[in-house]
Amino acid sequence: MKYYIGVDIGGTNLKAGVVDTTGQIISESSVPTGADRPQDVVLEDIIGAVKTSIDSSGIDPKEIKAIGMGSPGMIEQDKGIVVYNNNLGWKDFHIGEKMTESLGLPARLENDADAAALGEVVAGSAKGAKSAMIITLGTGVGSGYVIDGKIFRGCEFGHMVIAYGGRQCTCGRKGCFETYCSATGLINMTKEAIDEHPYGILASTARKAGGVSGRTVFDAADDGDTFAQRIIDEYTSYLACGLVNLINGLQPEVISIGGGIGKQGERLLAPLRGKVNAEVYKGITPPKIVSCTLGYKAGLIGAAMAARDL
Repeated sequence: MKYYIGVDIGGTNLKAGVVDTTGQIISESSVPTGADRPQDVVLEDIIGAVKTSIDSSGIDPKEIKAIGMGSPGMIEQDKGIVVYNNNLGWKDFHIGEKMTESLGLPARLENDADAAALGEVVAGSAKGAKSAMIITLGTGVGSGYVIDGKIFRGCEFGHMVIAYGGRQCTCGRKGCFETYCSATGLINMTKEAIDEHPYGILASTARKAGGVSGRTVFDAADDGDTFAQRIIDEYTSYLACGLVNLINGLQPEVISIGGGIGKQGERLLAPLRGKVNAEVYKGITPPKIVSCTLGYKAGLIGAAMAARDL
């Protein structure tokens, strides 16, 4: 059996693990990122987490073949460089080269969203799919596309426009997919609705929860609020619009939905499937639309699996 190291670099925590060729995590270790520290100091913690995971795995280190890392930010994948990451304060960080020097193993660097997409294909919600798209609905809209077990790089689908001249996006454009379909977008829609109807079930649900979250509108709809249900209908219509654009162009076999909003499961997916199936271009088989299943493990597994060809 061959084994690989997966490293998932998050803004809050760093995770490292030993992963076998099937995507099974043998052992893992996690440490706080400490994003305010110099990048070379953070590197020492990454190396330490890798060594801890190897020691706790019981695996002969000679059986570990390579290291894969998933990092946010702008990267040069072929050179193993994090060009820029504003959240971590990293710039021109030659992390691949430094990991190889320290651990004596070839290293592969991937975008963290791409790594998570590969993880879901290898061992999660899209296991066995020839082509799969992973869309994460969190603070923004993350995206990754995997074809025949390989990452299709450069997918920034969150910033395609689905409403020309629409809401302002932080990227500078207006009407982006992310602006309408991220958790942030849904929260903004919910807050606007509460401002218009401050005494309804939706407003009461938010007060009881201590504020508005991505699930507020779903909880209110479950309690019979027809106004909340109309917001869900509007939100899923925008989401279906964006997905159908991708389906018509790329025709994935599976679309897996993750992130905070993805946790709503069938409350989100049931209406979404109906709208997607109604709008997809005639002759194209609609994909399976499912929830992601691996959570944080997707990035760790996917990073390791990206290193299999080194």
